[in-house]
Amino acid sequence: MKKILFITGSINQTTQMHQIANELPEFDCWFSQLFTDNAPLNYTLNNTRLFNGTVLSNKFRLISEEYLNNHSLSIDFAAKKNRYDLVVFCTDLIVPQRMRQTKTIWVQEGMIDRYTPWSHVVRNLKLPPTLCGNTSLNGSSNRCDIYCAASEGYRQYFAGKGTPENKIVVTGMPNYDNLAQHINNDFPHHGYVMVATTDMRETFRFENRIAFIKKAVAIANGRPLLFKLHPNENADRAEREIKAHAPAGTLIYAKGNTNHMIANCVELITQYSTVVYTGIALGKKVHSLFDVEELKRLTPIQNEGTSAKNIAALCRSYINHKGNAEAFDANMALAEYQANEANLQLKEELVESW
Repeated sequence: MKKILFITGSINQTTQMHQIANELPEFDCWFSQLFTDNAPLNYTLNNTRLFNGTVLSNKFRLISEEYLNNHSLSIDFAAKKNRYDLVVFCTDLIVPQRMRQTKTIWVQEGMIDRYTPWSHVVRNLKLPPTLCGNTSLNGSSNRCDIYCAASEGYRQYFAGKGTPENKIVVTGMPNYDNLAQHINNDFPHHGYVMVATTDMRETFRFENRIAFIKKAVAIANGRPLLFKLHPNENADRAEREIKAHAPAGTLIYAKGNTNHMIANCVELITQYSTVVYTGIALGKKVHSLFDVEELKRLTPIQNEGTSAKNIAALCRSYINHKGNAEAFDANMALAEYQANEANLQLKEELVESW
């Protein structure tokens, strides 16, 4: 059996990779938390707390591997056990040199951070994209053979930042491609203004959290408030700040289904968070530190949860491709798969009608 390695990171990235692997039962699928072969960086990771807020940290690896073990999935951290026929990345900010000799596919896993003047400097000087300290260059390094984008808007965005457009395929993004499914839920609260925070302070970015809380209170204008904390942030500190500067009775959740909470809210306030797309897709009024009209253009396509199947179809087609990367037309491969799926569905409908 041909072997595929899926690179994981946050729990969102890990569950997306699991969905894709589930659609590829004929292959030997393995998983590894994001890793680097850079010796100085590995020393820093192992001997300091500098990267504790990033998916390179041991904390994220433990969470990811707990999920993988719970689902009886095969783990090969740092790709030391096997040679692979294909590697599926959740980020192209770190692509170890030895992995670049293998066929590679990049999968968008969420929102891309704001492109800053420093991002421009890093890209133009061809410095390691990790020096941005955020995900602003994720999807733009042109290090992978195929890029799976969440929407046509993101396809244009990545192309404008340096990845050749013919490499980018609009597949949709698992976990954010069927957001209507969250409307019917058992979350007990309704009718509140929801605030989804971000882990900016944990990932070395400046944030005036007190000012943000006061802004949320002003937007709510007397309506009930609910804060959902980012899973990577210091929950104790965040709760203290909210209780000190938000009205009594404000709901605070460190855990729980964020999409269900958004489905039940009347208005959504975010910072830099992918969950803003849930609000947009469900027709909520949203606030963001990004331009909201731009976010509407970038919102992941809603394809009733078929993104993982689309990406798996590309994996299958590319891993069996005999030529080099330049000779593989990813957009044509996906179009052929989708046409075949549509024909099968039509035949099934005709059979049922008879």
